[in-house]
Amino acid sequence: MHIVLVEPEIPPNTGNVARLCAATRTQLHLIEPLGFKLDDSQLKRAGMDYWQHVEWRRWPNWSEFRASVPIAANVWFIESGGAQLYTEARFSAEDYLVFGRETAGLPKTLLKENRERWLSIPMFNPNARSLNLSNCAALVLFEALRQQGFSA
Repeated sequence: MHIVLVEPEIPPNTGNVARLCAATRTQLHLIEPLGFKLDDSQLKRAGMDYWQHVEWRRWPNWSEFRASVPIAANVWFIESGGAQLYTEARFSAEDYLVFGRETAGLPKTLLKENRERWLSIPMFNPNARSLNLSNCAALVLFEALRQQGFSA
C-alpha cells in the first residue's frame, strides 16, 4: 500500500502518518511544497524513532509523482464530498491513498478529474469541519488492509 500526502502542513500529522506507515509496511509519499522542514523537531517527535523503518519518498510536485505511479495501480482521493464512502471501495495491495493539506484539502481540479476514485469518510455532526489527517489515513489504510486479510 501507499499513502500520499499532498502538501502537508502540520509536522506532527506527517510524523504520525510516518509512524502508521512504519507499523504497516506502507510506503509514504510526500508531495511538495511541505509546510515544514524535514528536520522539524515536531515531525521527528511525532514519528518517534520510526522514521528509520519507513520507506518514503519526497516529490517536487504532483505531476512527477503521478508519472511514477504504475498504470495498473488505483489512485484513491480521500476528501469530503466524494460520492463513494471509503468502505465501498475495493482496495488492492498496490493502491495509493491520497490525502490533501490540513487546511485546504485536495485541489478541486484534481478531485473533479478523478471523480470515480474520490472517496469520503462520513461525518455525522455538521458542526465538525473535519477529522485529523493522521486519523483519516489510519481509517482508510486499515480498511484497505482488512480487505486484503491484513497481509501487509
